[in-house]
Amino acid sequence: MNIPILLLSVLLIISVYTDIKERKIFNKVTLPTILIALVYSTITAGLSGAWFSLSGMLVGFGLLIIPFILGGMGAGDVKLMAAIGALMGASFAFYTFIWGAIIGGVVSLFLIIRRKRMGAFTKRLVYSWVLLRSNAGSLAIDNGEVTPTIPYGVAIALGAVVTLIMGAI
Repeated sequence: MNIPILLLSVLLIISVYTDIKERKIFNKVTLPTILIALVYSTITAGLSGAWFSLSGMLVGFGLLIIPFILGGMGAGDVKLMAAIGALMGASFAFYTFIWGAIIGGVVSLFLIIRRKRMGAFTKRLVYSWVLLRSNAGSLAIDNGEVTPTIPYGVAIALGAVVTLIMGAI
């Protein structure tokens, strides 16, 4: 039995559930996972295991900290990526980030087209790029007064599943 993959599965299931249901990924899930990953890697592989887990955590954290600072996603998403990196390593975290971004982009594009808001989205995108201005909302899709967003933890989790299936461990 592969303990990191088992822990990853539990982490992803709980995080997807809470992100969909409550729009949060809880510290009581991500932070213990990071600690368990660091301890497990250190016990099983010594200093190289500790470095594997620590570098994975830092890569996972580093990939999403800028979007978080700019208001594009929640802190739970950042800590989820850090936990994934701590469990599975830096390369896995990087590929999870890439696949998660692709999946999140496709879902967002689908929602934009479905709501027939491509013009408003394009205008806001150009405005934010030109003025380097954030709109403080993960994958926000303007729809009049209501601005729905997608729970990005789901895209991250799907990215991790794709990475696992593709064998980029």
